[in-house]
Amino acid sequence: MDTAKVLELFKKTNALLEGHFLLSSGLHSPRYLQCALLLQNPDIAETLCKALAGKFLKAKPTVVIAPALGGVLVSYELARALGVRGIFTERVDGVMQLRRGFSLAPEDRVIVVEDVVTTGKSTGEVLDVVRGYGASIVGIGAIVDRSGGALALELPVTSLIKVQAPAFKPEACPQCKDNIPLVKPGSRPQKKI
Repeated sequence: MDTAKVLELFKKTNALLEGHFLLSSGLHSPRYLQCALLLQNPDIAETLCKALAGKFLKAKPTVVIAPALGGVLVSYELARALGVRGIFTERVDGVMQLRRGFSLAPEDRVIVVEDVVTTGKSTGEVLDVVRGYGASIVGIGAIVDRSGGALALELPVTSLIKVQAPAFKPEACPQCKDNIPLVKPGSRPQKKI
């Protein structure tokens, strides 16, 4: 799928939002890609994750893992498209970990996936969990990469689309200066900057 087709799906499902948003990194942005609105449509989730799966076939993964909450559907659909297990991590007392009986083994070949990656914080936390089990990390993926290439992860992020969306510290945010109400659409507790 090309960028135009993916962005058209975001627009069609009202998942490309304009306004003043508090990102889970603590930064502010005038644009937000709400993948939950996009992925609530099983046919769209399947189509997008099949396209993403095609980019990981050569890695021969055995497991796809994602951080809850946003990555759960992506992990499931990507794992289904690849014919492997799909699991997710959760934060307990602020620490990312496997729960619900999920586990990894040293022989596992793991793809870490997200819906949208911006700062890479959640991805990095999941990478730490995978390394803690001694499993091999064979790929990092996302539906949307809005990092602008600024991620310092051990592997490049493979995504369906790359989106440039400005992000500002609160004290430098134009929407704050214009008194535009701030909306927090994400699921992670906010980090102070």
